[in-house]
Amino acid sequence: MKTVAIATFALLLGTSLASAQSVTGTVKKIDTEQGKVTIDHGPIKNLDMDAMTMVFRVGSPDMLKGLKAGDKIKFDADRVNGAITVTKLKK
Repeated sequence: MKTVAIATFALLLGTSLASAQSVTGTVKKIDTEQGKVTIDHGPIKNLDMDAMTMVFRVGSPDMLKGLKAGDKIKFDADRVNGAITVTKLKK
């Protein structure tokens, strides 16, 4: 039974890691008061989203520190509480 639980956990972990991906984009606008960032981005496969420019919530206000319009970034996005949210961001 213990082996089955470990195998199930490993499978779930592998599946979640496989679905995570970094997307490249360019910051267009930052709204620190609302905790949002506008990004011109490539396709986001895990959200079945084509390339476009859109506004995202950020998982943490700290993600916006040091960020400015025109910055090239890599980011991960997912649905968090029903909102498409940047969960990881790197210049």
